Amino acid sequence: MFLQRSSRVIRRQWCLYQGLYRTATDFRSHGGVYAASRNFHTTRSMQVVKPVLLADIGEGIVECEIIQWFVEPEARVEEFSPLCEVQSDKASVEITSRFSGVVKKLHYEAGEMAKVGKPFVDIDIQGGASKEDLDALTAPEPPKDDTSKSPNNISPNQAPGGPSTGGEAVDTTRSKEPNLQSQRPKGKYASLATPAVRHLSKELNVDITEIQGTGKDGRVLKEDIYRFVEAKKSAIPTAPPTNSYIPAPGDTEKQTESIVQLTNTQHQMFKSMTRSLTIPHFLYADEVDFSHLVQLRQRLNKVLAQSAKEGEISKLSYLPFIVKAVSLALYQYPILNARVDVDAQTSKPILVHRNQHNIGVAMDTPSGLLVPVIKNVGAKNVLSIAKELAYLQSQAFAGKLSPQELSGGTITVSNIGNIGGTYVSPVIVEKEVAILGIGRMRTIPAFDEQDRVTKKQVCNFSWCADHRVVDGATMARAAEVVRKIVEEPDVMILHLR
Repeated sequence: MFLQRSSRVIRRQWCLYQGLYRTATDFRSHGGVYAASRNFHTTRSMQVVKPVLLADIGEGIVECEIIQWFVEPEARVEEFSPLCEVQSDKASVEITSRFSGVVKKLHYEAGEMAKVGKPFVDIDIQGGASKEDLDALTAPEPPKDDTSKSPNNISPNQAPGGPSTGGEAVDTTRSKEPNLQSQRPKGKYASLATPAVRHLSKELNVDITEIQGTGKDGRVLKEDIYRFVEAKKSAIPTAPPTNSYIPAPGDTEKQTESIVQLTNTQHQMFKSMTRSLTIPHFLYADEVDFSHLVQLRQRLNKVLAQSAKEGEISKLSYLPFIVKAVSLALYQYPILNARVDVDAQTSKPILVHRNQHNIGVAMDTPSGLLVPVIKNVGAKNVLSIAKELAYLQSQAFAGKLSPQELSGGTITVSNIGNIGGTYVSPVIVEKEVAILGIGRMRTIPAFDEQDRVTKKQVCNFSWCADHRVVDGATMARAAEVVRKIVEEPDVMILHLR
């Protein structure tokens, strides 16, 4: 048995030696070029060129805008290295590579809309990619036609009966290198900018890639765009853009109209509000006395100013107290934290209750209205809520909110009072059943218990609810809980965990 096994091993080694000898002989006989008929090529597992699909980057997102490419064809990419940055409705997301390889094709140019689930880049995956990664991130290969194969397995880069034309292909690539060099941006983030800056560049009809940015890593700022436009005007006098010119009264006798495309944020708001207004709303408004909350906030801000370290919260606003009060009311009225759905089996409407209080806070930013979400408010204190609010606000103004920070809300709070409105009728967000609108706080004269005139700080709370599942009495009772907690904020101490 041992002799038989040894003889088989010796035969295999001898066959391998003969194959290598014939290969070397063919190499010398063809002047250093391997014959195509010998089928000498790299293995399929070590070189796979497939279109990589744009993965789902957020709930309900079907397309996104390519803001900036960080790579170009024939560029080498490593695992987790950035490929591009996209903007999905309201959030900017950086797409990274899941494996190493060489970029072969970019399916979209900067500024074009890419479809989720469709190919957006072709990468030559050179080892290290498992079958599961390829199946999940690449498009299936179309069936190959046997008739498309060249006779005798001749390589496409080799003419029949002649040597390979690989050398000519290299020369062609080299001749194109100067063009690629001239098209490269001045820095890695040269054309990367905030949504507000990109919107300004579109309004002024300016190509942002032509501007030399003065921000960090060459980022383009608003001042750079204005300087670029002024320099362009001084060089070649041009008329102002149509969509930014407002004629003065009496300039023309005929009414003129100009078409301006919706921004990504406006387009998303158009779709979401169209869906939201199919929900039957009802409004409940109440006036809340902020006098005790004003005093408590002043005392706490003195303590924070003395003890706060660098980078920590040193001043509280009224909003964290209100957000916490709403969360405490949701424990008593969990229906306001639910969502309406349809049973897949019976096709009847159902209520889906949720245990966590994920409260969205509407924010006015340079790119438009954004609603980041504070997750699990019930497990946070007022100071933790204030810290997360400050972080989300800074991310929103920088246009860096992630899809996770914009999704998962169960109820929304909209503070219109910081702009100046007193009364508001907010619109319910889809997949929620209630929303709170906060008006401007104002000082009014009022009578105290001894019928003396005194000053009070009051604010209007406007609630809107889904009248299909929430009745007016339930909304009024829940609003009363919030009012009592805000008017007597010391009650929050009883609910500390």
